[in-house]
Amino acid sequence: MLYILALLIGVVAGLRAMTAPAAVAWGAYLGWLPVAGTWASFMSHWAAVGIFTVLAIVELVTDQLPSTPSRKVPQQFGVRILLGAFSGAVLGAAGGATIVCLIAGAIGAVIGTLGGAEARGRLAAAFGKDTPAAFTEDTVAIVGGLLIVAAVA
Repeated sequence: MLYILALLIGVVAGLRAMTAPAAVAWGAYLGWLPVAGTWASFMSHWAAVGIFTVLAIVELVTDQLPSTPSRKVPQQFGVRILLGAFSGAVLGAAGGATIVCLIAGAIGAVIGTLGGAEARGRLAAAFGKDTPAAFTEDTVAIVGGLLIVAAVA
């Protein structure tokens, strides 16, 4: 079950790169993810929560801009894979399966990035503009990330 949740948090990272680590940081901070005594214990500190939350909000705002680059650009794609792997590894640290969850998170990020780009394009075409599609994607990523972290608890 933990591997599936790591894959799903990777999908969230593919949709919204910073939402996944923000959700994981909140889960650790609230005690839902038992990361104390692991390499990921820093995620339960208020500073990690604050930094990842601010970065997630900045990403949500900047993604609404017309000049936002494609998520398939190699740099953005790579960052999403790294953040998916990192978020999956934190979930894995809570359950003692860091490496497998790291891999599952990276695979999930690839799925979320490629599938999210396709879905967003179709939503934007259906709505006639990108803003409602971006809002839909934001909502799915935020709610999904929090539900995944809560499921680990």
